[in-house]
Amino acid sequence: MSLAPHSTADLHTFLCRLREAPAVLVTVREARGSVPRGVDTWMAVFDQGVVGTIGGGHLEWDAMRRARELLARRAVEAVVQSVTLGPSLGQCCGGAVTLVYEPVDASCVEALGQRLTGRLRPVALFGGGHVGRAIVHTLAPLPFALTWVDSRDEVFPDPLPFGVVAEHSAPVEGAVPGLAAGSHVLVMSFSHAEDLDIVAACLARLRAADDLGFVGLIGSRTKWATFKHRLAERGFGEALLSRVTCPIGLPGITGKEPAVIAAAVAAQLLLHESRHAARA
Repeated sequence: MSLAPHSTADLHTFLCRLREAPAVLVTVREARGSVPRGVDTWMAVFDQGVVGTIGGGHLEWDAMRRARELLARRAVEAVVQSVTLGPSLGQCCGGAVTLVYEPVDASCVEALGQRLTGRLRPVALFGGGHVGRAIVHTLAPLPFALTWVDSRDEVFPDPLPFGVVAEHSAPVEGAVPGLAAGSHVLVMSFSHAEDLDIVAACLARLRAADDLGFVGLIGSRTKWATFKHRLAERGFGEALLSRVTCPIGLPGITGKEPAVIAAAVAAQLLLHESRHAARA
């Protein structure tokens, strides 16, 4: 799974507006060579306003013009356009894209919601403390489906950032078996005992099904050395233990402020996704 080319916030805005007014959904169906955005990138063009982007520049301006022509004609059929990104567009990328212009209205909301959310990477964050809150706010606008888990129900803010699902679980590690397949897991609860139990549950799931992605634990190398010893006593071998990243955060980004840690963790997850996509 690669990152979806949109955020949950963009999708929410698009679908809410679509309930009130028709639009033309412009989607990149094919991309060849050097192009501003990749396949499945979209923007929704309304008579007034646009949600999302297919890369900006003259390509996007021309696509908006064509989409509004379809709106003005009240077109109902999809239109396909092949575009070479050369001097005629004032863009020298050198690639080519195929765009699909799809007239949509309120009757399409449910189907579009299912279609456009299908590629969001699930992320489970265990811990509602200061760093957990900073990471939630950093990840919320990014193309992740975020589940926030804690054993203390009262720690979650009201309202939650859009697209974030809060889950109270006691014991907290009891939420691990129910995580969506492919989930990245970030562990930063209020106690080391809970952290240890959550990591152990993740390792047990990896041993049984190998269907989790990145597993990261907040803390120092000293903390991880202690955890490795205790997890080995629980029967987890070196191959499984090597699946855990501790400390978390992109190496080279220093600072212990919650916002700095959140930025480093977000960058680490995005890099992980990019490398995964390159291997696929």
